[in-house]
Amino acid sequence: MTVKVTINSDKKDRSIDVDVNKSIKVNIVDNSSFVHVFELKVREALNGDFMIFDHSDIDIIVLKEQKKVIAFAKSTLTEKVYGAESRLFDHLRTKGIVGHDSIQGGNIYGSLEAKILDSKKFDPIESTLVNIAEWVKEEMPYLKSEEGYEKMMDDYFTEPTEEDSTKLGEVPEKAKKGSMVNMGLFSPFYNSMYNY
Repeated sequence: MTVKVTINSDKKDRSIDVDVNKSIKVNIVDNSSFVHVFELKVREALNGDFMIFDHSDIDIIVLKEQKKVIAFAKSTLTEKVYGAESRLFDHLRTKGIVGHDSIQGGNIYGSLEAKILDSKKFDPIESTLVNIAEWVKEEMPYLKSEEGYEKMMDDYFTEPTEEDSTKLGEVPEKAKKGSMVNMGLFSPFYNSMYNY
């Protein structure tokens, strides 16, 4: 039994006759025809390094000369930062972009870095950027849900429902409220234990 396979490309049409009973061999003739379209918030440094700011917890730098990827905290170092860095380098490791044994802590506190592997077929920097873009795309649902949760909590505290509100209504703002004095260095009750 013979199956006819037709492959259409931009350049020409090709037909291949395949015998099902024999083993099928696939040869990629022109791999430059693959086009990857992606979006990243990237800035190029004066020395040509790429700085990626898409993630809300970490910043990523691709060092072209040293062939390294570095990820570090955007503002404050938290457990979320290390989790994001770890997920990034696990993704790059499983895609074959960085070496398994090169993932290590960087010279900036809380940063991780790894060496980009060399390739004779593909441009290593372009492959790195494509895979970082794929990772950022995978992370977007998590980041959007986190932003939604923070907005929900802000709304909960600033615009409470009738059930969570007091019966006093709007309380006007005054400089002095109640019996506690908050102006001055000492409270009137500070020295009360020495009053006889």
